Amino acid sequence: MSINRVIITGNLTRDPELTRSQKDMPILKMGVAVNDRRKNPATGEWEDSVNFVDVTMFGTRAESVSRFLNKGKAVAIEGKLRWHQWESPTGEKRSKLEVIGDDIELLGGRDSGRDSGSSGGGAPRSEAPAYTDAPADLPPGEDIPF
Repeated sequence: MSINRVIITGNLTRDPELTRSQKDMPILKMGVAVNDRRKNPATGEWEDSVNFVDVTMFGTRAESVSRFLNKGKAVAIEGKLRWHQWESPTGEKRSKLEVIGDDIELLGGRDSGRDSGSSGGGAPRSEAPAYTDAPADLPPGEDIPF
């Protein structure tokens, strides 16, 4: 038996591209930067490193979520790995590993990762009340009693 499941969290490296197949199936392609920490054997210090992961989603879910995604947005993606191999125009063999996303969750605040100059696209969002951890009747500076 084989298991091919992956979960990644990170930030979109570019605005996702929504296209359609010849049979009119929505295809959403995006890049996700996933941070990692490694210990440098020479210095003994922990260093940040970034992995860049290509992600593709298919179907109506891909189409509907595309309205809410843009460069910098924090996401969690669950899916499976798929390996591609092809030959370049110069005859070199190329390959890449990508995630085929089955599910995606938007992380962070409602507008986190959104540039003020980027075109958001999609439907306007209604204003939602801000969430606070403290009950409304708790005086300022008081600790929550639990």
